[in-house]
Amino acid sequence: MFAGHPANRSAAERRAASLTARRSIKKQWQAAWLINAIRCIDLTTLSGDDTAERVRRLCAKARNPVAPAILEALGLADAGLTTGAVCVYPTMVPHAVRALAGSGIPVASVATGFPAGLMPLPLRLEEIRYAVAEGADEIDIVITREHVLNGNWQALYDEVCAMREACGDAHLKAILATGDLQTLRNVYAASMVSMQAGADFIKTSTGKEGVNATLPVSLVMLRALRDYLDATGHRVGFKPAGGMKSAKDALSWQVLMKEELGRDWLEPDLFRLGASSMLGDIERQLEHFVTGRYASSSRHALA
Repeated sequence: MFAGHPANRSAAERRAASLTARRSIKKQWQAAWLINAIRCIDLTTLSGDDTAERVRRLCAKARNPVAPAILEALGLADAGLTTGAVCVYPTMVPHAVRALAGSGIPVASVATGFPAGLMPLPLRLEEIRYAVAEGADEIDIVITREHVLNGNWQALYDEVCAMREACGDAHLKAILATGDLQTLRNVYAASMVSMQAGADFIKTSTGKEGVNATLPVSLVMLRALRDYLDATGHRVGFKPAGGMKSAKDALSWQVLMKEELGRDWLEPDLFRLGASSMLGDIERQLEHFVTGRYASSSRHALA
């Protein structure tokens, strides 16, 4: 089983910084990139006070993420624009499934003791089965960080394999919680092992760690994706999550994807953005493009 690989933090930081510094996307090109970002957003609510009504509002926003007047001005009134998915807790899955019926928007559910993952494995697997039985199309699992920190790659592989089997036909997104993994070498290794075990996506963070998605960490994960493709011919998706709030962030991560993996990885089947608050700022920037004026942030409330 391949795991170890050197990772140069300073070089990764320089590369990530240079990508955003060298790119200035403006006017209609910026609008196009922002529309694409919306297609790739996993619109998410993962709060302790989630309710069925909140999930229904979120799903309504997923169906119509941009105001009709803005879409009409962009010539996209009939484009059928939606977000990439809606992500909720397992008990909220039925509400999302009903609200999204007929839309084609996947329902994603976190599972496996999210966000810490510190539950016995049989219980974590049962939570996956529960979410799938309730109608989830995608499962965002969390790995056991201890396996990575101790270099116990066989245990990590076996764990993700069991989770992959429990998912059945649902897609599995493996959350690495990179802010807890200490080194970029660990990030690369955890990425490779998770892919070897059958992950359909690798994801940076739960959004609950002290440090969530960063461009240097994402770069290392993308290099792992590229190496895995070269070795196996199999494409695995990528999802940065946590800490991304602005339209500028949406542009930065898409530039990273385009530069490192190419245009194919800018589609929802291979790229997702785990950021809900980002959508409000994207809609605000699109309105500025079509009207020349910035609206207040409250004008584009999430849901």
